[in-house]
Amino acid sequence: MSLLCVRVKKAKLQGPPDKFNTYVTLKVQNVKSTTITVRGDQPCWEQDFMFEINRLDLGLIVEVWDKGLIWDTMVGTAWIPLKNIRQSEEEGSGEWIFLDAEVLMKADEIYGTKNPTPHRVLLDTRFELPFDIPEDEAQYWTGKLERINMGIHEEYPLQDVDNQRATLQCAPSQCSLDDQDSAVDDRDSDYRSETSNSLPPRYHTTAQPNSSMHQFPMGSRPQPLADCCADSVHSFDLDYRDQRGSSPVESNRFGSSGNLSQASSQLSETGHESTGGSELEESFHSYHSTGLHRSANGQPRPAAHLPTNGHLVGSEKDGDVESPESIRGLKSDASEKEASKLQRFQDGGPQLPFSPSRVRWLKAINKVRVQLREVRDVEPSTRQAWVKPGGGSGLYGIDSMPDLRKKKPIALVSDVSLVQARKAGMASAMAARSSFKDEELKNHVYKKTLQALIYPISCTTPHNFEVWTATTPTYCYECEGLLWGIARQGMRCSECGVKCHEKCQELLNADCLQRAAEKSSKHGAEDRTQNIIMAMKDRMKIRERNKPEIFELIREVFVVTKAIHAQHMKTIKQSVLDGTSKWSAKITITVVCAQGLQAKDKTGSSDPYVTVQVGKTKKRTKTIYGNLNPVWEEKFHFECHNSSDRIKVRVWDEDDDIKSRVKQRLKRESDDFLGQSIIEVRTLSGEMDVWYNLEKRTDKSAVSGAIRLQINVEIKGEEKVAPYHVQYTCLHENLFHFSTDVLGQGVVRIPEARGDESWKLYFDDVAQEIVDEFAMRYGIESIYQAMTHFACLSTKYMCPGVPAVMSSLLANINAFYAHTTASTNVSASDRFAATNFGKERFVKLLDQLHNSLRIDLSTYRNHFPASSKDRLQDLKSTVDLLTSITFFRMKVQELQSPPRASQVVRDCVKACLNSTYDYIFNNCHELYSRQYQPADANKEELPLEEQGPSIKNLDFWPKLIMLIVSIIEEDRNSYTPVLNQFPQELNVGKVSAEVMWTLFAQDMKYALEEHEKHRLCKSTDYMNLHFKVKWLYNEYVKELPTFKAVVPDYPSWFVQFVLQWLGENEDVSMEFMHGALERDKKDGFQQTSEHALFSCSVVDIFTQLNQSFEIIKKLECPDPAVMAQYSRRFSKTIAKVLLQYSAILTKSFPSYIDKEKIPCVLMNNVQQLRIQLEKMFESMGAKQMDTEASDLLNDLQMRLNNVLDDLSSTFGNSFQSCINDCMRQMASLLYQIKGPLNDNTKNQVDADSDNMLRPLMDFLDAKLTLFATVCEKTVLKRVLKELWRIVMTSLEKTIVLPQGNDTFGAQILSAAKELGHLSKLKDHMAGDAKSLTPRQCAVMDVALDTIKQYFHAGGNGLKKAFLEKSAELSSLRHALSLYTQTTDTLIKTFVTTQHSQGSGVDKPIGEVSLQIELYTHPKSGERKVTLKVIGASDLKWQTSGMFRPFVEVTLIGPHLSDKKRKFQTKSKNNSWSPKYNETFHFVLGNQDGFECYELQACVKDYCFGRADRVVGLAVVQLRDIMERGNCACWCPLGQRIYMDDTGLTAMRILSQRSNDDVAKEFVRLKSETRSAEEGS
Repeated sequence: MSLLCVRVKKAKLQGPPDKFNTYVTLKVQNVKSTTITVRGDQPCWEQDFMFEINRLDLGLIVEVWDKGLIWDTMVGTAWIPLKNIRQSEEEGSGEWIFLDAEVLMKADEIYGTKNPTPHRVLLDTRFELPFDIPEDEAQYWTGKLERINMGIHEEYPLQDVDNQRATLQCAPSQCSLDDQDSAVDDRDSDYRSETSNSLPPRYHTTAQPNSSMHQFPMGSRPQPLADCCADSVHSFDLDYRDQRGSSPVESNRFGSSGNLSQASSQLSETGHESTGGSELEESFHSYHSTGLHRSANGQPRPAAHLPTNGHLVGSEKDGDVESPESIRGLKSDASEKEASKLQRFQDGGPQLPFSPSRVRWLKAINKVRVQLREVRDVEPSTRQAWVKPGGGSGLYGIDSMPDLRKKKPIALVSDVSLVQARKAGMASAMAARSSFKDEELKNHVYKKTLQALIYPISCTTPHNFEVWTATTPTYCYECEGLLWGIARQGMRCSECGVKCHEKCQELLNADCLQRAAEKSSKHGAEDRTQNIIMAMKDRMKIRERNKPEIFELIREVFVVTKAIHAQHMKTIKQSVLDGTSKWSAKITITVVCAQGLQAKDKTGSSDPYVTVQVGKTKKRTKTIYGNLNPVWEEKFHFECHNSSDRIKVRVWDEDDDIKSRVKQRLKRESDDFLGQSIIEVRTLSGEMDVWYNLEKRTDKSAVSGAIRLQINVEIKGEEKVAPYHVQYTCLHENLFHFSTDVLGQGVVRIPEARGDESWKLYFDDVAQEIVDEFAMRYGIESIYQAMTHFACLSTKYMCPGVPAVMSSLLANINAFYAHTTASTNVSASDRFAATNFGKERFVKLLDQLHNSLRIDLSTYRNHFPASSKDRLQDLKSTVDLLTSITFFRMKVQELQSPPRASQVVRDCVKACLNSTYDYIFNNCHELYSRQYQPADANKEELPLEEQGPSIKNLDFWPKLIMLIVSIIEEDRNSYTPVLNQFPQELNVGKVSAEVMWTLFAQDMKYALEEHEKHRLCKSTDYMNLHFKVKWLYNEYVKELPTFKAVVPDYPSWFVQFVLQWLGENEDVSMEFMHGALERDKKDGFQQTSEHALFSCSVVDIFTQLNQSFEIIKKLECPDPAVMAQYSRRFSKTIAKVLLQYSAILTKSFPSYIDKEKIPCVLMNNVQQLRIQLEKMFESMGAKQMDTEASDLLNDLQMRLNNVLDDLSSTFGNSFQSCINDCMRQMASLLYQIKGPLNDNTKNQVDADSDNMLRPLMDFLDAKLTLFATVCEKTVLKRVLKELWRIVMTSLEKTIVLPQGNDTFGAQILSAAKELGHLSKLKDHMAGDAKSLTPRQCAVMDVALDTIKQYFHAGGNGLKKAFLEKSAELSSLRHALSLYTQTTDTLIKTFVTTQHSQGSGVDKPIGEVSLQIELYTHPKSGERKVTLKVIGASDLKWQTSGMFRPFVEVTLIGPHLSDKKRKFQTKSKNNSWSPKYNETFHFVLGNQDGFECYELQACVKDYCFGRADRVVGLAVVQLRDIMERGNCACWCPLGQRIYMDDTGLTAMRILSQRSNDDVAKEFVRLKSETRSAEEGS
């Protein structure tokens, strides 16, 4: 980084003088600065600008603009190549440069100008040496660096200069347009007026308007990502972590001007030791940008900075200033051999982490380090400068709760670094100061100091004032006002006779002795004069005798021999005595201007003029009307013969009114007083251009502002020398140098603080008295003293204790300028502009100090190690000093938006942390071994390739995490309490955690991506690393504001490895399940305990599953998407294990069905699976769980429920035969109950019921007593439900509706097999079908209630609601109720419930056409049905004989026993589509509606001598045509009538009523079916 200094002097413009009102704009890189506007054709600006340059291939753009009313117009422009600018420490006279009208553009950059104009501008441009390098050291390191580069040049010859130049041209600026987080932005210097990231248009002319301060459009140019994120603009050797793009944290490590150098950090990638590192670092600071390299054309140019982390970096991330050797392609044998030895991240993969160019630079660095150690006698370190990846033992189990804090913290900087701390200094180093070289000035200051100290002002004789009465009008000697009053008007000195007001006696010159002497000599009183001279001699002798240490110190400081010193002492004493009578001087005073005057007129302004009085001579300037900042530029000449005289400069407001005329009559002063400045003639020397603050004359005065005077003093017999301010500076600097560098061996001696004014103590007592007396004698302001001492301290700002002193000093300087009083209206910036120290000089000092502080804060671990409490206090004071500089810029300079101190410190901390991370990453193994592993001489050193990140193991990363934790803990515990000035804006511990995590995250993510490709490590190793990363994030990062509301990325890095572990865990779970089941089988499925009714295998399975999930749970995955993947994968494992377990149980269950307890235990196991699955479901998040995983587990729960149902059903069915035996016994007992149901027999129903139930109850008691003890409650209820179902079904089929072969119901149920035998139904009608009597039905009702109460078991069994609503009980009760219903009721029930008897015919046998008409008599309500059989069609019938189809229609319904119910048509011979057209009438009566009736049409084949054969059947229910009243339809013919369970039950009941003709006819009709022999 080079410092470009540009002084814009003046210009010569062709044209009328009143045409131009111009200013100059300077642009270089992304920085733009503008001068003030000056009128005329020869404007003079004389303004200095400074720029930090990191690309020498660019140029300085100079533009002269003419200020317009609306917009500005360009006068001309020039482009000065930076490589042509000289390098010098001294200002030059400048060079005239002609301006052109247009610029030339190439690749969006200006490379020249064209179209000359007659205008020209005078500029002085130069590159300054770096700030903190003495000249001799700069020359030394220049030569050293040239020799090194020559060595590189010889070892690796230049191949292609054109390629190098092309590289230079395309290298992007360090001020990256995409870098929003640079450590310190371009606003950090007040001399930068604007910063523009834009480029000018390709061609612009002088006619182009300039409507704003930004002459060109603000647009960002595109840049490749690699350019934006490169650690150096010419770094072709990025390590593997930088090859994947930039990040917000990486981007702030390089960028804009003032960015903090990683070259100044010990913790760099070169990895030098702490003891030698700071030394090396110091040397880097010493020769940054100082040397000259030979470029390709042989011309010298600024030297590059050697890389310290494998990249080309400067003191502030320089860009284009490296030597050509650093960027050319090198193909020497040595480089190839070296590159072949480099570590590779993986076998056969890309080289890591260095390119050949980096290897060559590392060689160069090692050469420098060796030479440095030779010079400074530092023990050389043989350690390599590149990465040493860490190794170590792996972790074979998963440690889900790592606590890395149990290790001791690491100290990255040893205490030795305190000794090697950088020699504090800045650009204005003491060795480079002009006051050290100017022997003539030093000699003169030496004499003046002796003169001030031999007869000091503090020891002069005070006046002896007495109250005095004037007898004639007398005027005050001080203020020249009349001494008012009749008596005792004023004060008179009894020694010298001077008269003044009482209020003015303090303002009067205090040296009464000299005044009396000169007065006596003028009046010829020689004796008195000689007496006074003798008294003065005595005082000087006493002074010399009592204070010999003062004069000895002055002699030592200015290096004067004792003999010459004694001679000078005599001369000085005589000059003091001669000053009383022989002293004479010519004084020229130019009243230049004033500013910030008080407004005295009613108009809010004043009409100021100035009176200047020397002795008795008074002169006056002209009046400037209506101006509070007047400019006079008037010169006056005076002769003075008394060194004790004073110059009285008073400013007045001219008044011309009645009041002023009256005042003029009464006193000499008629105008209003605006302020005064009393200047001692003895304080004048040479030529001075000084601002004086205007002071009050009385307490009632209202005064503000300052006046600027140019004073030239020619003292008779004394050579013309520098002003006293310059002389004081020389004295102060030499005293500081002597006390610090000579006596203190470079350590600043800080005086002990005493009182409120302790900040004004700069030295010990002797030296402090010297500077104070000198300042008092020669009129040096105390603020000037403070600023001078601040400048001296800035050269030693890194010494212990100095930052605190500087901070306090600058705070008081701020207070002096910024804290204006109520009586003044001068702004702080105006007051500061009037400083005699020099505004530009002090601002430049602060800017340079600010940049140096930032550089040092960016390596605060080196300069302020946590192990030193004193250095930590210096760190705090350094930040206070940085804050004071910011306050100065804001309050005194009144800059609009100076960089906030908190942001600057934050960026410095980030820069240091970036360097620290690089250091610990590249030296991880060595640091870890040194800090955390005991020294073992026998322990073998790991080879280089195993010390860094590797795809073969993960040992490196836990070590790195340990080191990161140490860094964060150190920042949190040591640095955060110190840097507490910005509690709301900066917390070092939090910033440390944020930066470390961000950098670690990038490396960790990249490494895991590589691991994912190869998977060479165990899944448990990845899981262990995952837990450590999680712990690091949760412990230090989670609560940071940046990450608080953000889902972290780290879980996504490990997804594939966790899924891999889950896959392996599934296999383990399956093996574990099989093993547990085998053990359980061998143990006979014994219960785990007295209270647990399930066996051990369930416990073992879920113990293993819970342990597996506990590991996943402890990952505490904050990413819902990632956790959803884990949940889905683990849910599949659970499902696979549990389903496999249940399948094995289901398969083996029948083999255990005859055991007493094992079936119950197995069902208990399945139930326990469901219970444990529910618990695991809750622990996995339940409703918050991923939908897919939740659905999977819910489905698993249902499947386990089905498994349990199947096992319960199987178990229940095993009792079917026993229950059937019980039912047959019960049926036998029930049928034995005879007789009618009357009052006499009702009392025996309960007894009959108990007697009948005895077989069943005995069986159930035996079984359920066992089940109640070995079954879980849920399983027991399932078994009870199965038994209930079997008992109810068996009761219905065995007792209520028996289905033996001798019943008609059995014929119906077996109709599918015996369709051809249904014609024999009549043969079975007379069998012994059982029909329950009313008394038997009553017994059954009581039995049902008893059975229900038994299964309810007083609330311990099945719920009553379930029993009441069970389909089996409902069916049984319905069947019982049918026994008591009449035939008509049963037929009605059948008709109203069977709605699909003839519908749904898949393959109709044919169709029959019917016309139906319904009629209801309006009075009697009697209903009639008229049916006309039209015909049939498409009858499917195969016969070898005669086919004679006819249609038989039957009306079915209640109350038809006494009515005609059936009609037949005539038969038609051999007609498969016969026509009948026959009408029939049915009378229904008026008891039931049409909805209770239906018509059944049956087409039959008439057979003589045997039963007619059924062709097909169709049913038409009258309710379907009730609304219309009539219909004509074709009805498909089916093979038989269809009915549901209700119809079958009615048929079963009716089939047992063999004595009822209607019932028999109904059963016959509904059981008719087409014979299977006829086919379809």
